[in-house]
Amino acid sequence: MKFLVLLFLAFILFSLGSALFFLVRDKGQSNRAVKALTVRIVLSLLLFAMLLLGFRFGWISPQGI
Repeated sequence: MKFLVLLFLAFILFSLGSALFFLVRDKGQSNRAVKALTVRIVLSLLLFAMLLLGFRFGWISPQGI
């Protein structure tokens, strides 16, 4: 489960970086930055849902500090 969360975070960061790259390179002339940001939002929502389900079904448990 930890590997899957880290993988999602890596994809989210990659999508955010690619959106920045497209924003700077295209100078607002295309919608590639918007698509990359949409992918980032979808991945973030999927990660949040996965964490909620993992907690609900007992796949992950809260750890004390």
